[in-house]
Formats: sequence, C-alpha cells, structure tokens
Amino acid sequence: MAKVGIYSGSFNPVHFGHVGLAKWVIEHTDIDELWLLVTPNNPLKDVQILAPEEERLAGVREAIKGIPGLVASDFEFSLPRPSYTANTLRELQKAYPQHEFTLIIGEDNIVIFSQWCEYEFILANFRIFVYPRKGVSADMSAPFSSKHTIKELRYLSGAPYFDISSTEIRNQSAKL
Repeated sequence: MAKVGIYSGSFNPVHFGHVGLAKWVIEHTDIDELWLLVTPNNPLKDVQILAPEEERLAGVREAIKGIPGLVASDFEFSLPRPSYTANTLRELQKAYPQHEFTLIIGEDNIVIFSQWCEYEFILANFRIFVYPRKGVSADMSAPFSSKHTIKELRYLSGAPYFDISSTEIRNQSAKL
C-alpha cells in the first residue's frame, strides 16, 4: 500500500516554502508520494482574494516540475464546495483504495483543528503530520481529550521553518 501525503492549500501563490517543505516530507518521512492538492474554496478563507484555481494549479505544477515524489493535484476541483478536508479524504479513499493517506498540516491548523468539519473522523482514520509555523507553539495534545480516537498525530520536529507566506507575497506584490 503506497503512503501518500496530502498537502492541501490554496497555494495563492505557491512559493519556495511550500516546495521546500514538500521535498523535506518526501526525504524525511515514510511518505512515498506527496500530493500538493490545490483547494478551490477553503471554507476558512475569503474566496475573493484567490487567483483562479487553474492558474494556481499551473503554478504548483511549474514549481514542482522534475521533483521526484511530488504531484500537483486538482482532485478537489470536481468536489462540492466549500472544500471540507473530511469530504476530500473520504473521496480520496474511494477513488484510491490502494493508498494510505496522511494529512500534512501546519501547526497553526492543529490549534484550531477541533473547529474543522468532522475533525474526529479525520483524527480516527488518517495519520496527521504537523509542521512548524511562524509564531505558533502548539501543545499537540491540547486540542484533544482521551475521548478522541487518534490514528497517528506526529509533529515534524526536524522540518525546516520557512519564513514566508502567500499572504506576504500578495501584500508585497500589491505595493509594487
């Protein structure tokens, strides 16, 4: 069974931090392939600031071209919107039963994970790898209690920290 990491995001725009982290995950974990899954409509983000989804997908494809183990994915483009991770993971399981999926999320998301749609389903059925984020120091056990079934929750303590964000890039571009 292939182990596939799902690194989902708006990638608005994709940058070296996204690519650097994706490469690190492939090189330092048991993930066989990492899919950078372009999210067309994240329920936690303002859809009006997003570049067109095909443009963002093309940017991801270009950014990872030639990097072994990395795949640009438009899987969510055909799913109902907004894009809830639980729904996406459920559909991925149906479409690719031969894969074991691991969710790759930022430390900022683990802090609010209990606010995610069907977060208990995700915790119980998928491995979750958490990477460090600027200004966040999450207690990995804090959002969850002993009543939660957790398949695997792993902090990627050796992952590099990239001091860049898509928001910063958009803000800098707006000033030009």
